[in-house]
Amino acid sequence: MATHAGEAPTGKVPRHTEHPAAEGWTVFAAVLMIFGGIMAIFEGASAIAKDTVFINTPNYVYSFNLTGWGIVHLILGIVVALTGVALFTGATWARIVGVILAGLSMIANFIWLPHFPLWSIVVIALDAFVIWALCTSSRDLVGD
Repeated sequence: MATHAGEAPTGKVPRHTEHPAAEGWTVFAAVLMIFGGIMAIFEGASAIAKDTVFINTPNYVYSFNLTGWGIVHLILGIVVALTGVALFTGATWARIVGVILAGLSMIANFIWLPHFPLWSIVVIALDAFVIWALCTSSRDLVGD
């Protein structure tokens, strides 16, 4: 498309100049990661404090003690929330790290199933949406 009178068309479609974080799916994934990370922080703190909310299952194949799982969820929640905030910058690294962390969160919540089944299933579903959202909005990753 010619930009000045008398120029020959180049055949290239102009790229959008808006900030990548303005894309709806990236914002969707960032918000889900921030809130999911905050909830994992609360979940981890509750498990460390040995709250009575969680079920202790002694005969589960993937058994850790509740304090160990609390520390895992606390650390993972902090990193997930920080990566969600970084997604608002539109950085490619944040999108890649977001997909990896959402996958790790899915694995951690699968193993956490016997302690809090309903919440684990909800978080696994939300992590799947995060991965989908981060992988489908790749307009800023494609070159001219």
